[in-house]
Amino acid sequence: MVREKVKVSTRTLQWKCVESRTDSKRLYYGRFILSPLMKGQADTIGIAMRRALLGEIEGTCITRAKSEKIPHEYSTIVGIQESVHEILMNLKAIVLRSNLYGTRNAFICAKGPGYVTAQDIILPPSVEIVDNTQHIASLTEPIDLCIGLQIERNRGYGIKTPKNFHDGSYPIDAVFMPVRNANHSIHCYGNDNEKQEILFLEIWTNGSLTPKEALHEASRNLIDLFIPFLDAEEENLHLENNQHNVTLPFFPFHDRLAKLRKKKKEIALKYIFIDQSELPPRIYNCLKKSNIHTLLDLLNNSQEDLMKIEHFRIEDVKQILGILEKK
Repeated sequence: MVREKVKVSTRTLQWKCVESRTDSKRLYYGRFILSPLMKGQADTIGIAMRRALLGEIEGTCITRAKSEKIPHEYSTIVGIQESVHEILMNLKAIVLRSNLYGTRNAFICAKGPGYVTAQDIILPPSVEIVDNTQHIASLTEPIDLCIGLQIERNRGYGIKTPKNFHDGSYPIDAVFMPVRNANHSIHCYGNDNEKQEILFLEIWTNGSLTPKEALHEASRNLIDLFIPFLDAEEENLHLENNQHNVTLPFFPFHDRLAKLRKKKKEIALKYIFIDQSELPPRIYNCLKKSNIHTLLDLLNNSQEDLMKIEHFRIEDVKQILGILEKK
């Protein structure tokens, strides 16, 4: 059970996990409550959190398979019980866990007769399989099965395009969402004058994240979406010629940081983690080893401080600045 206290007006909000269980390697369940909330707040938070849980959290999937021995997606191969289409569907169901950015390559190389499962996939170092027993194919004869795979991290759905790939590669529909389902419900108590609410959140995940990790990730992503409004009172809206044309002034990265620090709003930067900034894996790992976890941690280090990090180069500093300015 975990508790956090957040001051909101004169109320002290408390959240806790009231139920947590593992139904299987690919199905985790968690139930959380947040209280006390004023009338209407539970629905506001519940709807936003459900949408963030289902649509804003990234996951890792196999998005492409390649084999020169496969003539087309709906063909069959002598010595393999499943059709090519069934093998692709089995690959789609494999649950992966990773922090990678971009795409990575993996491959399967198995010899029959026997069963080919997820444990036969040779993965890059940054990826791991949640359930090694997931079935891929049944080899009924002493043949070799070699398939190249492409692994990608993203969010939402990845729908394959109806193209014919002459190089023997086949796209796979990807469901990147690690949260299988999320529900919220509300319990009201108190009299009409001081009615309060309790928000209940139920989260089911595919095993690549625990419900608690999914809740934290969704909360961080929601905070990121609202950060631009923290400077709203400082930005003057100018009407030019037409009253409906609004011009928003552009603030360079360092000027915006200076404003945030001046107004003591480092708390916003504290919740932007470096793994959300699309940094290359090598730079990301160097920063993590130096206990730099958030954007605020990163910006509190000068260029000289960063250059003292082991295996860090001046090109890495320039790349970090470029990514942050772009973001």
